[in-house]
Amino acid sequence: MKSRHSVPETKAMPSSGEEYTKGLYDGGERIVDSILSELEILPEISVRQIIEEGMKQLSSQYYRLMSAAEVAGRIKEALASSSPLSVIRLGDGELLTLAQEMVLNEEEVRKEGHFLSYAGVCLPDLKARDMLAASVRNADIVGIPKLRMSNFQPLAFSVFRAHGIDYRKLQLTLSTVNYAIHLEGLLHGILAGRRVLVVGNSAPGLSRVLSDRGIKVTGTVDTVEGMYDIPRTMDEIRECQFDIALVGAGIPAVIITERIASELGKVAIDFGHLADSLASGESTL
Repeated sequence: MKSRHSVPETKAMPSSGEEYTKGLYDGGERIVDSILSELEILPEISVRQIIEEGMKQLSSQYYRLMSAAEVAGRIKEALASSSPLSVIRLGDGELLTLAQEMVLNEEEVRKEGHFLSYAGVCLPDLKARDMLAASVRNADIVGIPKLRMSNFQPLAFSVFRAHGIDYRKLQLTLSTVNYAIHLEGLLHGILAGRRVLVVGNSAPGLSRVLSDRGIKVTGTVDTVEGMYDIPRTMDEIRECQFDIALVGAGIPAVIITERIASELGKVAIDFGHLADSLASGESTL
């Protein structure tokens, strides 16, 4: 005889609605149920209320990131004083590259990072991993993901721990800071009156857009063929006269941006897909 707690041996496959409901339960209510003892309940209190109360208790551990306005201010200060400054951004591609054989094994990285070859990394590539880690350590401002999904913010801090990088010694902002600077209307003010270098496959289109808005573009480096094209790309960049570089070159952009600052003493921003968006007209300056 089955007890009233037994689970049927077979049951129908759940519908998408049932899967969604189960996912909500697993992600919240199940956790509450597992913490309460067998004979305890917490009636008429939602998971959100529980989380809010818990968050209040943890408020002393909140870590504030730099805002877009603060990052823009730092960039302007560096330009005004002719000081080097690098703003790099870590998304899932960069984090998966950094995670190789330190947080995730090769099979896991291949599964999660099926897009990495498009972004400039052919797996496995432990040299690329170590180059990225060095640039994260040396960068002035580092963008990290806000999302607490597995390959985003949690992976960032796992990667920092694995590489011995103390995030408290980094100047952290959001990995979407490039978009935030643009959307908050701060980009034109940063670039106006400055000599601008544009790096990446969208460089010709972005250069035209910037020039049409009165920005002085003094150079373009329009092809970056993955991580091992970085030395050639840096050689081309050294031949250019500029005050600030906008680098949109996939994962290699992190290293190029950091090296423009540390090796050439210039200001550089990891510009990401915002370059494509502006070049295509999807976004306007």
